[in-house]
Amino acid sequence: MFSKNTKYNFKSSTVFLTLSLLLFQFSVMAQNSAWKPASFEVVNNYKTFKTTQYAHVFSGSKHNVVRLAPELQGLTGLELPLDQYKKGINSPLKLKFKEPVQVLIGVFQENNPEYLPSDKLQNSKLILENGLTITGLPPVNVYAVSYAKGTQTINPGKGLFAILGVVKNTEKLDFRNAALPDGKLWNPTFIVEGFSDEKPLFEIIGGENKAVVDEGMPGTEGIQGGFEGGRVVKAGDTYHMFPTERAGEKGVDYYYDRVKTRIGHWTSKDAIHWKRESTIYQASGTYAITEDDNPMNDRRAAIWSYMPVFNEKANKWYGYYLAYTVSKTIEPNHSFGRIWRCESTVDGIDGIGGPYKDMGIIIEPGLDSEPWEGRQGVASFFPYKVGDKYFGFYSGAYPFNSWADYPKKSGKGWFVGLAESKTLEGPWSRIKDGSNPIKTMHPFFVENPIVSQLPNGLYIAIFDGGPDGWGHHLPNMIAYSVSKDGKNWSEARYLPIETKVDKWWDIMRTPLCLIPEGNDVYTIVYAAIDLKKRFHPMGMVKVKLNKDVMESRLLEMK
Repeated sequence: MFSKNTKYNFKSSTVFLTLSLLLFQFSVMAQNSAWKPASFEVVNNYKTFKTTQYAHVFSGSKHNVVRLAPELQGLTGLELPLDQYKKGINSPLKLKFKEPVQVLIGVFQENNPEYLPSDKLQNSKLILENGLTITGLPPVNVYAVSYAKGTQTINPGKGLFAILGVVKNTEKLDFRNAALPDGKLWNPTFIVEGFSDEKPLFEIIGGENKAVVDEGMPGTEGIQGGFEGGRVVKAGDTYHMFPTERAGEKGVDYYYDRVKTRIGHWTSKDAIHWKRESTIYQASGTYAITEDDNPMNDRRAAIWSYMPVFNEKANKWYGYYLAYTVSKTIEPNHSFGRIWRCESTVDGIDGIGGPYKDMGIIIEPGLDSEPWEGRQGVASFFPYKVGDKYFGFYSGAYPFNSWADYPKKSGKGWFVGLAESKTLEGPWSRIKDGSNPIKTMHPFFVENPIVSQLPNGLYIAIFDGGPDGWGHHLPNMIAYSVSKDGKNWSEARYLPIETKVDKWWDIMRTPLCLIPEGNDVYTIVYAAIDLKKRFHPMGMVKVKLNKDVMESRLLEMK
């Protein structure tokens, strides 16, 4: 973005860009404010929804709204059964109006017999081109169709369409191209908690409406680029956070923030107000000499993803963390990850702050690696106990199609697999029964899973669900998956926390914990990105477990 030699005042330019963005958004909102709804009554058995982000538009589906023109915001739509409308076997929708109205109908821009053609709409006018984005489906044009007072049948023809709202006949509906993207970019579709046919396992009940650790707060001195993943644990009444600090160097541009990293130790009594205690590990920030995985390269050039785990048998804290070689020219610049294990030199729960001593590498690239682990693997590690043994999630990224592609020709994908061991110390072995990588959670994006157990014994992994940015079209939400046996994992569900707290971020990244607080309430601390600034802050949110749903999920897996 900026060259090394550019003298750039990041803060002043950020203020200017922020003000410009706010003025632009205010101008757009002023010109395109929400249309006023008209009341109506549903005569037959159809559900309604609020036309907002994540709205569940079709029953029997995972399709949700991810973009919408502001004019549509807050209107009331009708949830149509997906398969019935695609096949033309639906019972006609009947609505009762107290006055003349305009019904807003979304028509998909694809010549396909499964979708309603726009020429079947009578007494209609196009009001929004590319006015809506629905995951996994073609771009949507929005038409206004006039209906008289009384009970009316809304059944323009065979094929799928969307009922997005009803407005007064007197409402002025000016045409514009909203220029929203194609929903097929979001593929596969995904389940958003609270916005699907199923009841949510977690209800978002609130949290902080701003970052809890942000630039300029005590302890952030010397951290140029903010934070990424790691883990938060609670010991007694104290939260302990071990984030990756994107330290970088003063006077060096932001690209170096993710190269010269360190692991910090922070504490808090409420998961809101944090105090930095110490540095656990510091990376060298030294770039590789060769393009392959060569011992000549500094293999601790970047350090990430510290996972503290208390070993009750040994009565001490273990840490598992990731060390990379760093390439200047080959994507990804983080390459050939190795997982180290360390131990606190202080016994007991109170030894969580260390100091720690390294005990060696437990898993690394080698002859037993698989091509899906790719250029970046091994890219994270988290161990958890199942019965009398341990499983460990390990990850890979930028996969090779085959070993003939090594070391530079990599593809795209962020995957996880399982290793196993009889003890936390190891030795750890990759599971070789054909189940790796685990694609049941998501077919190509799972990052940094952290595993715990719910009260009924279900294992739950909470992880980074993938960005909606940087050319990616992923859910941009915290994700979770559940398992009965710790090995076979369910399809991911995604937590739309911005529905209950102010969205201060643009890109949601990694959750660091799912900490039980009693009364079925859990704390999540997460890393996220505000694109208006270089520093990536930390946030916090509370969720509440629905035990009935928890039990039903367990029954589904039996």
